[in-house]
Amino acid sequence: MSQARVTTRPGAYADSVQLMQVSQLVGSADGVEAALVAMATDINLDLARDMGFTVSDATADDLLIAVRATDTAALDAAVELAEQRLAARPLAREAGGADEVPARTVRSVARQVGPALALISVPGPHAFTEAMDALDAGCDVLVFSDNVSVADEVRLKEVAAQRGLLVMGPDCGTAVVGGIGLGFANVVQPGPVGLVAASGTGAQQLMCLLDAADIGVSAVLGVGGRDLSADVGGRGTIAALDALDADPATELIVVLSKPADPSVAERVRARTRFASTPVQFALVGPGYPDLTAAAEDVVRALGFRTPHWPEWPGRAPAPARGPASAPGALRGLFSGGTLCVEAMVIASQRLGPVASNIPLPGGPYVEATTSMTGHVMLDLGDDALTRGRPHPMIDPSLRLARLAGEAADPAVGVILLDVVLGHAAHRDPAAEVAPVVASALAVRPELTVVVSLIASRRDPQDLNRQASMLHRAGGYVFTSNAHAARFATSIVAREPVG
Repeated sequence: MSQARVTTRPGAYADSVQLMQVSQLVGSADGVEAALVAMATDINLDLARDMGFTVSDATADDLLIAVRATDTAALDAAVELAEQRLAARPLAREAGGADEVPARTVRSVARQVGPALALISVPGPHAFTEAMDALDAGCDVLVFSDNVSVADEVRLKEVAAQRGLLVMGPDCGTAVVGGIGLGFANVVQPGPVGLVAASGTGAQQLMCLLDAADIGVSAVLGVGGRDLSADVGGRGTIAALDALDADPATELIVVLSKPADPSVAERVRARTRFASTPVQFALVGPGYPDLTAAAEDVVRALGFRTPHWPEWPGRAPAPARGPASAPGALRGLFSGGTLCVEAMVIASQRLGPVASNIPLPGGPYVEATTSMTGHVMLDLGDDALTRGRPHPMIDPSLRLARLAGEAADPAVGVILLDVVLGHAAHRDPAAEVAPVVASALAVRPELTVVVSLIASRRDPQDLNRQASMLHRAGGYVFTSNAHAARFATSIVAREPVG
């Protein structure tokens, strides 16, 4: 009979990424049926109750450890594993020796070490206060937290502009500053390209394509996915542009964004006319070149030869490759919103409207949790789906369940999904994805699975190893998301592909 244990550690704080990783590790241990290691916020308490745990007398300042396992031995081992992992990374409020009073605010840390870059990773409702405290201390700020209001984002960026500081985010998932990757970041070499990115996975795709061309980056300044919206007005983008323009290591600047408000995009373009550094744009959306084309423009602008973007061609021979096949509907299951948008733009040009939980302008909307018909692409990393839950780049379990379900649907002929490597991502995602793909193809050999593998040559998960596992499982693997989307679309449209 299953046994559960719920403990709380009052006043112990750890950032959300660390706790998500511990949750995923404990949840995958032998005999564990459910695990949650998180701050006891209202959202996480609701999640714990949904998972069947009973929690009482906990506050948002407490660390929650909840585990359910098949027996006592498995439960004891899982809880001990959680404690070991947390002890290996001392919690912020437990740091320091017995005679040392740890700093409790960003401002107090800045007084000790001087102004620097402050990374804010707390629940969204509290992120504004912490970020404003960092600005008051003279720090540039990266707000990793999502679910921050637009009004708070605008206020933070206005204050930063007044003080000559930079706010990256909110919901800044990817950055590279001083050669150090922050958030979800791939391992790339230093180089001449500076990215201003209102897109996390879009920045990762561009970084990795440039890495394949042996071109590095001077910095990646993420500004949050809403920065080029009408409400935010490109405030972070303009500040980041100015910062890179003043950087002698940056020889070319690329501005990258999901679909931007046209008037805001034009305002940013107008600002670039005053820059001393060349600026190129990679605006993902209808009517714009895809990110692979943008990468090729950068390669040529720097005088390099465009490489062959690595790919692994899948099963051979593959019945679904021919024009006579009738593969059915296309389903996209993405962890990256920009990758999802890019694939939708490409697919809709040949297949017509593609439904999504993040639809293209004028496109059909569909709830991610409902049953699907027709061509559908989902962003399973959308904010609405990650409240109190690990991002699918960290914990792929929910997306894998969805993959298995879509693969079993006889109306589905092609599945397109992304696998993103790098720091903070799952330590071995192909080991989780490949068995599900292989099982699905064993039951439905007529199904085609296409994988967009976003990875650099130096990522800790090993690009070639991950690609080989996915390839052996029967997937067609591309390091260009645009190429993957075109291949998948060609199969559905019954076009011959080479």
